[in-house]
Amino acid sequence: MKRRSFMSHLLLSPVALSLLQLRAEGEAVDALLSGPMVGYSEITETVIWLQTRRAARAQLRYWVQGKPETARISEEYRTTQAGDFIAKFTLSGLAFGTRYDYEVYLDGHRIERPYAMTFQTQPMWKWRTEPPPFKVAFGSCHYVNDPPFDRPGRPYGSPAKIFSAIMAHKPDVMLWLGDNCYYREADYHTEAGMRYRYAHTRAQAELQPLWAATHHYAIWDDHDYGPNDSDRTFRGRDIALRIFRDYWGNPAYGTPDIPGCFFRFEWADIEFFMLDGRYHRTPNELSDDSPEKMLFGREQLQWLLESLRSSQATFKVVVGGGQMLNPVSPWECFSRFKVEQARLFDFIRAEKISGVLFISGDRHLAELNQRREPGLYPLYDFTSSSLTAGIATLSKAEQSNPARVSGTLVEKHNFGILEFSGSRATRLLTMRCIDEDGIEHWKREIPISELRFARQADKSGGWSEP
Repeated sequence: MKRRSFMSHLLLSPVALSLLQLRAEGEAVDALLSGPMVGYSEITETVIWLQTRRAARAQLRYWVQGKPETARISEEYRTTQAGDFIAKFTLSGLAFGTRYDYEVYLDGHRIERPYAMTFQTQPMWKWRTEPPPFKVAFGSCHYVNDPPFDRPGRPYGSPAKIFSAIMAHKPDVMLWLGDNCYYREADYHTEAGMRYRYAHTRAQAELQPLWAATHHYAIWDDHDYGPNDSDRTFRGRDIALRIFRDYWGNPAYGTPDIPGCFFRFEWADIEFFMLDGRYHRTPNELSDDSPEKMLFGREQLQWLLESLRSSQATFKVVVGGGQMLNPVSPWECFSRFKVEQARLFDFIRAEKISGVLFISGDRHLAELNQRREPGLYPLYDFTSSSLTAGIATLSKAEQSNPARVSGTLVEKHNFGILEFSGSRATRLLTMRCIDEDGIEHWKREIPISELRFARQADKSGGWSEP
């Protein structure tokens, strides 16, 4: 019978062969559950992530945009059930400062997608030119409804049209500031449950164009780490970290000696310090003034201080899951960890580290907070939340938040934009807060000169190294 089947296949008509081919291609398309998603970008390297529904042979074909003759094929990656059917492709030896197009093949068949699939490498600008302009989008709190697991009543997740609004701005980078998915009660005490939640959220149809054409970097907050307001006592924290590493394409996760999802990365002359506010966090119930109460933990905080000191970046963007400067919030925020917060501010002042600012998520609203302290330039924290999760109701104390910059409170689904432009000596940051309909609610320009100490010499002017 096997021999007859093989011979009959050889004698199939062209129409039958075409039907078989279409069926095979359809099965290949169906095998792609989510992605491709573009991860980090370096000068000659990037990473691309995807997830299949079943075991499959996956490859990428990529070429310099507009030059198909430069096409290259990645090594084949076999997705397996043991690996959650995930494939991560590290593409090295790329031309710097170049945009590429790419396509996905599963089991030898090209996967068609109705949107752009592109990535870019960073320019080799040092010693040669002024730093290039670029744009960063960021947001937090992404809830995807899943009725069997959701609470009764009105769905907590809103329609995901915000991702089209983000795409319209064509950001080079997207920063995910935590609560990137929401574990439910049935999820966070088993690895299978946690992996199900990540896969379910990652496959949201409205997200796929953004995954495919923007470079993504992520940290977590409580809901994509464990239960609400969870801390270092969460029994599943190491499982959560393993899953986080599987589902994101960051350039690093903690250090060899300090576990966590924190890391630092550069884009042009700007450096981002992505912090982990969960893995090392002590319980919220400790006294706010206690030296034992820690958000980032001694080791991670020391890493941050040393990283800020060693950084030669123009702007140094410190990225936290929760608010960093709000002085009156009764919810989770850095101001409830007074000893740790004071140590960071004192270090910036004592070491005269210029260009530090903060961005954050978590609060289900947007606002710009500003903190002024003696001997220190103004500190800013741009909070953006939420992408699709429910909108917050302000507490009485927060209604008159003295640190909020007037006109910056937005109580709608929103995302933030950071645009960096101009020469290194006169670098300009433009902040924008935009809602799910693409409407800009406010804009704030911060020149690098505003984030320098009085009479501080410009150590980063021109094209030379500091």
